[in-house]
Amino acid sequence: MNTKLDEFFEEVITVKWGPEKRSVDIIDQTLLPNSIRRIQLGSKEEIWEAIRKLRVRGAPAIGVCAAYGLAVLSASISADDYETFYRTFKEMKDYLATSRPTAVNLFWALDRMDACVRTNREKSVAEIKEALYREAEVIREEDVAISRSIGETGFGILKTLKKEGEPLGIMTHCNAGTLATAKYGTATAPMYMALEHGWSGSDMHVFCDETRPLLQGARLTAFELVHAGITTSVQCDNMASLLLKSGRVKVIFVGCDRVAANGDAANKIGTSGLAIIARHYGIPFYVCAPSSTIDMKTKDGEGIPIEMRDPGEIREMWYREPMAPAEADTSFNPAFDVTDHHLITGIITEKGLCHAPYDRAFEALGIR
Repeated sequence: MNTKLDEFFEEVITVKWGPEKRSVDIIDQTLLPNSIRRIQLGSKEEIWEAIRKLRVRGAPAIGVCAAYGLAVLSASISADDYETFYRTFKEMKDYLATSRPTAVNLFWALDRMDACVRTNREKSVAEIKEALYREAEVIREEDVAISRSIGETGFGILKTLKKEGEPLGIMTHCNAGTLATAKYGTATAPMYMALEHGWSGSDMHVFCDETRPLLQGARLTAFELVHAGITTSVQCDNMASLLLKSGRVKVIFVGCDRVAANGDAANKIGTSGLAIIARHYGIPFYVCAPSSTIDMKTKDGEGIPIEMRDPGEIREMWYREPMAPAEADTSFNPAFDVTDHHLITGIITEKGLCHAPYDRAFEALGIR
């Protein structure tokens, strides 16, 4: 048992029930790393805004938040008959689905809650509401187990690379940590499993891309790892090539928001460029992907929608004054890019490690 790690996880639970389960309680991640502030989401507008504005973010955490949110919102529906209840439920579900377009977990969780309602349609509305609370909790518990399983597989990779007496250099991009999931994270899960298996924080040296323009690597991943006691460095995104050339990084773990059937993976903008550099220098590049993020209905990366965000994130966010001329166009602000499957060494799911051809590997694990 790692007491410090357990205390950290308890402090930064990403999504939990609010008082009497009448709201969703989240950490406002837009305020990190300087302030740990929890906020209560009780209305559909508050839940939508929190997902859209990245107060809660990371594909698995978004899914958990959406499931919790639907349970809370459903409890407030004043209807005794199934048809009236389901009509209002469906409107709420469809509304939350418009908050973010790329993270497939959002739609997966919403659809699962919808299926819960339809499966229980012969029961009373009160019983359906209780079933939704239970289903939301199951979704969260499953996410914890999924992250832990991904972490165990990733830790197996770390053990093969570790040299006695030397810290193992690991690199990651954006935040696919406990803040992006219910616990452990995906790309950071191997590091947390290493701590649980007896490694010290100094046995690893994790390099975090700052991840422009929203700085999730600098603000969130570095915040997590430092508080967990892991040796951590932050570098600007455009420093990655020189760092990888130096030989200090032995493996790269990244998360993802959606994986196509052929293994193309959408993740935070800058991931594909990092994968290209990693391939050039021969550094293993792993995508950590819960099976819920694998979209077998999407043939390849061309079919993954890419969210375009507010130009102000480039021009003025984090700055006291705008850092680009008003006349300069900053409208091209994609939240994600797609890493071609041939650049990916392996995709780590909770069901096992997949190698190309990925469509066959996914099917062999029962992912359809």
